[in-house]
Amino acid sequence: MTLLGERVALETISPALAHRIILRDERPGDDWHPDYPFADELDPLRSLAAETRTEPDFTMYLVRRRSDGLAVGGFGFFGPPDDTGTVEFGYGLVPAARGAGLASEAVHLGLRHAMACGARVAVADTDLANIASQRVLEKNGLTEVKRTESHVFYRRALTA
Repeated sequence: MTLLGERVALETISPALAHRIILRDERPGDDWHPDYPFADELDPLRSLAAETRTEPDFTMYLVRRRSDGLAVGGFGFFGPPDDTGTVEFGYGLVPAARGAGLASEAVHLGLRHAMACGARVAVADTDLANIASQRVLEKNGLTEVKRTESHVFYRRALTA
């Protein structure tokens, strides 16, 4: 499945693709940025690669820049919504793709998809020092609900 935005597309990462990404087994049409994947995406990719059954909607996605087709990052849910309808997500872009609004659009697409699939609340967190990521979350309607010495936690009700 692919979620299309004006500047980015979110493409579902299958367990087989996750395995190839980890190994850097790039094939024609993959078009991964040389810096993708980044270190903090490897553990979630390993978990996905080990799955035999995957959640079709609340999974991991490649963030592909539509202008040149290059995969420049990832967006992912940490599983389906819990019994309260809350879904957690994370995202990241290679440094060369940051600052152009791509992360904001990727988060927008992901949240719109989560809402369409029944999630009622979205939560995310970011490092305290990552002001750019905090702005992405705030642009997408998430509000700060907690702050620790190292992280800022955000929440948003997903309503039409």
